[in-house]
Amino acid sequence: MPNRMYHAQSPTYNWCACHNAAVCLDKQTKIVSSLLSSEAADGLKYYDLVEGKGPVAEKGSTVQVHFDCLYRGITAVSSRESKLLAGNRIIAQPYVFQVGAIPGKERKREFVDNPNGLFSAQAAPKPPKAMYTVTEGMRVGGKRTVIVPPEAGYGPKGMNEIPPGAEFELNIELLEVMPPEGK
Repeated sequence: MPNRMYHAQSPTYNWCACHNAAVCLDKQTKIVSSLLSSEAADGLKYYDLVEGKGPVAEKGSTVQVHFDCLYRGITAVSSRESKLLAGNRIIAQPYVFQVGAIPGKERKREFVDNPNGLFSAQAAPKPPKAMYTVTEGMRVGGKRTVIVPPEAGYGPKGMNEIPPGAEFELNIELLEVMPPEGK
């Protein structure tokens, strides 16, 4: 039987039919574990919505992604909504990091000149720890959905609309892979 996946969305529900079995994913992102077909080395369950056809992200390679963290249907953290402070502009800037690296070491703040001539810090969104490992094995062009438990997410502090100790959905789109140095 061919592997076919169908999706439909409404303001209240996401519907997914796989091999003639329909599963309702409610607005609180309670995803049925049988849909999460793969498991990363660290135990995180994920599902590849799109496999991708480009180079594979290996441990140590530098990748460029767009990511969205959703909690109860609300986008709480996203690389697509990175904001310029004091600039009143929203920019969509891909997030760049090294697969398997310790989270947070690559984050930078660049100073840019806004239209008023004032300098402002460009704040990058903080991704969950899970993203640093679960991107391993993805191909460029691929899209992956991960259910992130609190210990691999934002933990006891939470982030934006994601409360402390909450599980949430992480959507990753792999845009580019730069191989590890020496390869």
